[in-house]
Amino acid sequence: MTDTLIPAPAATAADAPAHRDPNVLRWLAAYTSSMLGDGVYYLALSWAAVQAGSPAQAGLVMSASALPRAVLMLGGGVIADRLGPRRVVIGSDAVRCAAVLAVAALLFLTTPGLWPLALLALVFGTVDAVFMPAVGALPARLTGKSQLARVQGMRGLAIRFSNVLGAPLGGLGVAVGGASAAFALAGLLIAVSVPLLISVRVRDLPADDAPRPGGTTALGDLAAGLRYIRHHRVLAPLMLAIALGDFGFVGPLNVGLTLLADRRGWGASGMGWVLAGFGVGAGAAALLLAVRGRVPRAG
Repeated sequence: MTDTLIPAPAATAADAPAHRDPNVLRWLAAYTSSMLGDGVYYLALSWAAVQAGSPAQAGLVMSASALPRAVLMLGGGVIADRLGPRRVVIGSDAVRCAAVLAVAALLFLTTPGLWPLALLALVFGTVDAVFMPAVGALPARLTGKSQLARVQGMRGLAIRFSNVLGAPLGGLGVAVGGASAAFALAGLLIAVSVPLLISVRVRDLPADDAPRPGGTTALGDLAAGLRYIRHHRVLAPLMLAIALGDFGFVGPLNVGLTLLADRRGWGASGMGWVLAGFGVGAGAAALLLAVRGRVPRAG
């Protein structure tokens, strides 16, 4: 099922350049704002968890976000196919915004300990499991195939820009007003994306690219998706490589860097600048893709 609440004009042989398409630019602005909010949120969460508990407890809080995202991601893709990615992205951003702002208010009013952080991490990770597949499905519905690589490059630039700027913003928020201020900033940045997403128009996928139902139920669709990935010579090893990379790097980085910054006296702002450095090199690659607009034999 595709999302056609606000239909876009049919694709033409010569699609408008993605960097000049107002519809694509609105989506890019919404995505960038949402990713900036993510960057601020993750720094605020890891910092608040380390300050409120032991390193082991902080690790559990971060796992409460990562595990549901990993376990439920494939199911999130099925939901995005059935309800339409645009609807799912708007709803996910609204829920994430409400959850983060609620915890910001709670931390401002009281000192509740680790439990609201763990609950927030669980909600955020669960919603992310739906949000991320839906976001990945949107570019093909915003432009034609000739501009798809450029749109993905622009998306990569948005992610790297958010990585570079989001963590320092989160560190600044913690330094100025504590974890509650950083969470509030994250919620407001995510909130900005919602009206922009509502204004984005989507088009139907070409018949050969449209999702093919694997059964009459969501479980049937999920099983069909798993079979497709398992037998695909590019997607199967790619998914395995991404899973191993995230498992070995992302979790230890989130907690380990926070502990290192705390021990060395760098503070939340110093931690933010270290995280920002990771996005610079990857941003150069995304810029190359956005400018070139085409990658032969990408798989």
